[in-house]
Amino acid sequence: MGLRLLCIVAHPDDECFAFGGALALAADRGVETTVICLTDGQAATYRGDAASGEELGRMRRQEFVASCQVLGVDHYELLDYQDAQLEFANFSHTAARLVEKIRAFRPHVVLTFGQDGAVNTHPDHTMVSCFTSAAFHWAASAKRFPELGPTHTAARLYFLSTNFFMEGRPTPLPAPWTAALDVRSVLARKQEAFRRHVSQAPLVEQTKSMFERYGKAEFYTLAAATEPQPAEQVTDLFAGLEG
Repeated sequence: MGLRLLCIVAHPDDECFAFGGALALAADRGVETTVICLTDGQAATYRGDAASGEELGRMRRQEFVASCQVLGVDHYELLDYQDAQLEFANFSHTAARLVEKIRAFRPHVVLTFGQDGAVNTHPDHTMVSCFTSAAFHWAASAKRFPELGPTHTAARLYFLSTNFFMEGRPTPLPAPWTAALDVRSVLARKQEAFRRHVSQAPLVEQTKSMFERYGKAEFYTLAAATEPQPAEQVTDLFAGLEG
C-alpha cells in the first residue's frame, strides 16, 4: 500500500481554503487522501439563496463534495456536528469517532488546524484541533477504545500555521512552522475548489487579493511524530516516509 494522508476540518471550505495545496500536491504524487469535515456549515455568515439552515447545510454538503473532487481527494465524509457549537460537543465521544476513522484508514500523516483557531481564530477550528490531537494519540493506544479496531500509529501530526494575519480579524498566535509547502503548481486548483463553494461567493471575492499575495505557500507545524527529534525545516510532509 502507498502513502496515506488524513485531513480533519470543521467546515465545508476549510479543506480548500486552508489545506487545498497540501491535498492537491498529495493527490498529484499518488498519495491516498481522505478529508473528514465535522459540520455542514449552517452557521455561515454567507448563505447563498438558502431559505433555512437545513437548506444551507444541504448546499454546503454538495459544495464540499465538489471541492474535494477538484482537489483530487479520494475519500471524503461530512459528519453531523453543529456548526459554531463544537466547543459543546462531548469530547470523549467526538474523539472516539475520529479514533475509529484513523484506525480504519491508517494514515501516515494527519493534518488539522492549530489550536490558535487559524487566521480567523474560529473556535470550531480550535476544537477540531483538540479532537484530532487526542484521536491521533489515542488511536495508537491499546487502552483507548479497544472496541474500535486494531490500533494505528500515524507517523506525523501537523497543525496548520500561517505567515500572515487577516485584516479586521482577531490576531491569532500561530505556532512557528516546520514545513513550508510550495503550492504554486496547484494554486489554480485550490482556487477553483474554493469557487465550488458557491454559497460562499462573497468570501471567495473578499479573499482573492489575500490568495494573490500569500497563496503561493502553505505552512504547517509538526505537532507529533513517532520518534523523538529536534524540530527541523522541511518542504515535504512525507519526507523519509515509505508506503
